[in-house]
Amino acid sequence: MTQSPVGRIIHINGWPGSGKLTVGRLLAKRIGARLIDNHTLLNPAEALFSRSNPLHASLRGQIRHVFFDHAARADPVESFVFTDALSDDEHDSATFSWYLDLAAARGADLVAILLDCAPEENARRLASPGRAEALKLTDTAMLQRLRANYKLLRGLAERTIEIDTTSLSPEQTTARILDDIGV
Repeated sequence: MTQSPVGRIIHINGWPGSGKLTVGRLLAKRIGARLIDNHTLLNPAEALFSRSNPLHASLRGQIRHVFFDHAARADPVESFVFTDALSDDEHDSATFSWYLDLAAARGADLVAILLDCAPEENARRLASPGRAEALKLTDTAMLQRLRANYKLLRGLAERTIEIDTTSLSPEQTTARILDDIGV
């Protein structure tokens, strides 16, 4: 386990089922970072409200605000690996600004990792055991609509690494990331 003297922020973005959490776990362990899966911030609102209820979005926003406020004050040597599923729409671009602001507040490098895979492989992965219990997307029709109507958010960080995970194991994907960030 290697930890940099100044913490780093790694943001892993990809469609649901692209391998973000699995790779995030491996990466966080390898670099001694704290892992914050997007469901850490999403599930409290999911537990209380349907997504169509305005209170869902309100609670998500409040949780995000409190969480990022505290993360900015964490020990400067702490590194964080975040997972997310952000598209190129205006709302998700604004959401990404939280990561930019956190990195700036901590004086940390921000590395954006974009994971994608072939649509067929992506749909197959949605059926992975444990996804439904973790309140993760399992609806392949919804995934198809997302992929048809949006593109993954990219290019907002100084450094972005794009990886097609279709034929890569999580360990191979993690190794590529570590090689690229120099660990």
